[in-house]
Amino acid sequence: MSGAELGFAILGLVLVLIAIRVPIGVALGVAAFIGLWAQRNINVAFGVMQNTPFEVAANWGLSAIPMFILMGAVAHNTGISAALFNAARYWFSGLPGGLAVATNMASAGFAAASGSSVATAATMSRLAIPEMLKQGYAPSLACGVVASAGTLGALIPPSIMFVIYGVFAEVSITKLLIAGVLPGLLTAAVYTAMIVGRAWWNPAIAPRVTLQMDRAELWRQRWRSLGPVWPLLVLIAGIIGGLYGGVFTPTEAGAGGALLACVVAAAQRRLTLAVLRDSVLEAVKTSAQLFFVAYGAVMFTKFLALVGIPGIMGGLIGSWALDPVLLVVAVSIIYLILGMFLDPLGVLLLTLPIVQPMFKALGLDEIWLGVIVVKYIEIGLLTPPVGFNAYVVKSVVGEKVPLETIFRGIGWFLACEAVIMVLLIGFPEISLFLPNSMN
Repeated sequence: MSGAELGFAILGLVLVLIAIRVPIGVALGVAAFIGLWAQRNINVAFGVMQNTPFEVAANWGLSAIPMFILMGAVAHNTGISAALFNAARYWFSGLPGGLAVATNMASAGFAAASGSSVATAATMSRLAIPEMLKQGYAPSLACGVVASAGTLGALIPPSIMFVIYGVFAEVSITKLLIAGVLPGLLTAAVYTAMIVGRAWWNPAIAPRVTLQMDRAELWRQRWRSLGPVWPLLVLIAGIIGGLYGGVFTPTEAGAGGALLACVVAAAQRRLTLAVLRDSVLEAVKTSAQLFFVAYGAVMFTKFLALVGIPGIMGGLIGSWALDPVLLVVAVSIIYLILGMFLDPLGVLLLTLPIVQPMFKALGLDEIWLGVIVVKYIEIGLLTPPVGFNAYVVKSVVGEKVPLETIFRGIGWFLACEAVIMVLLIGFPEISLFLPNSMN
């Protein structure tokens, strides 16, 4: 069996292992071990397995991940998410579908603190859905906006997915994080326009909420609601501004953000010993899960490189001389299909060693590729049958809302995503304007 044949056979083994519910990190690691054994010998396989954990853990770029996770855990455990939703409710309640818009904006704010789509969806489910259902909102809209707005966590800095992509693709993490700003804001804006339009056209799905106070008192409450959240807003602006200005690296931004989150919580007398303990344990647990998948992915990438799969794929694309648009369309279809069945990190690490050489062969921008890939991965969190964010929302609402109702509500946001992806693919400048201006 040639190296290429072995490579594609091992790739098929990975898909089989994933199909039978083997954890993605284990599937990648086991398949890579078997491939290395077959291609070289068992000593080489054991050597790679032994050295890979240190290589991954010692990667300085990945050290930003536990820091960003800790920052989000502290922000969540000290009640900042509730304060964000309360402030958004005061500022956006006057719009058609105001509570859904407030949920969308609060999710964007919390996503910028947590960097995690799943964490954002889980947090806002507990805060926003009961309030919207209480005010008579359609369950499909209430659940759909929470599940969908949670995906902003992968685009708005700090984004864990961008950090992982940058490390494994060997491109600037700072530029990737900055590249996600405008697509993230675009997503939030398109979602808002759709919500307002639907609520204006059919007020029954989102009854207008009338706050029992006069105009002067409403404005006082609006400004007062910003008090508990302004430190987080300053923190987010500082992180994005510092990265854009080259003041600090992503790792320094993560460490500074985690420290400042603790300082703000302490100043507000919310940082108890229990909160700090829970936040650190949450950061350690989540980081360990991500790094375990990374170990298997690195082993698998080494195996693919050994048998020459990336070069074969890149050469194949070059020989075909495909139009870049056709490549992007083909990659889009692949990610949409895989996103229906696999977890986001698994999709990213499984496909990156194969997709990236194709883009290199055609001279396409790898920062732009990062935005497109991460965006498709997040769409996978919404698409059935394994739309993970939908199940996160379902776990919170229980039997109050059927799963099919949640997916029906998400359908409107998937239509928005189709529009957004057309814009991002048709106009790469949306993603590249800010990172290119850093030069």
